[in-house]
Amino acid sequence: MQQLQPDHIRLSRRQLCQSGFLALASLAIPPSLLAMSLNQILPARQLSFFNTHTGEKLQHIDYWAKGDYQLDALGAIDHILRDHRSGEITRIDYRLLDQLWLLNHRLDNRHPLHVISGYRSAQTNRKLRKTGGGVAKYSLHMDGRAIDLRLPNRELTAVHQAAIDLHQGGVGYYPDSQFIHLDTGAVRHWSGA
Repeated sequence: MQQLQPDHIRLSRRQLCQSGFLALASLAIPPSLLAMSLNQILPARQLSFFNTHTGEKLQHIDYWAKGDYQLDALGAIDHILRDHRSGEITRIDYRLLDQLWLLNHRLDNRHPLHVISGYRSAQTNRKLRKTGGGVAKYSLHMDGRAIDLRLPNRELTAVHQAAIDLHQGGVGYYPDSQFIHLDTGAVRHWSGA
């Protein structure tokens, strides 16, 4: 038989988890860190982009700060990574942005990522498939989960290897076209032309 607690001492599961987390955090975090602001403990994540088709730049934008994703910054990123052929915009997967941030961190890169292709509409994807070029029928570009890029200040082989070392998703290597593909799908890698 289930015992009922009086209303004044009943805690919701969320309240119980929060209070347990706070108790553990207070034991694990030195008092000097507890006094710091969240922004000092969790530094902002920045990205910079150069769209090779439109010439647009987005410099040092904090897409994640104070413990959360920043909607205005995400909107600006969605815009610069839009389908440059149709102008369509979609929400770019936050995990892809985090992958790019990790890649920049691993390479100690502070320069803009040169974007070859970000979001791709279904119509654009169909057109590209008809002209060849190895475009997947169900490309993750159509879901805002993939990007093709290069870093002019780094060897493509180094960028490719750094992306593989992240173990974060798909990594394609296209040396003839001088770009790599990153996506938030299954961890895998391949080479193309």
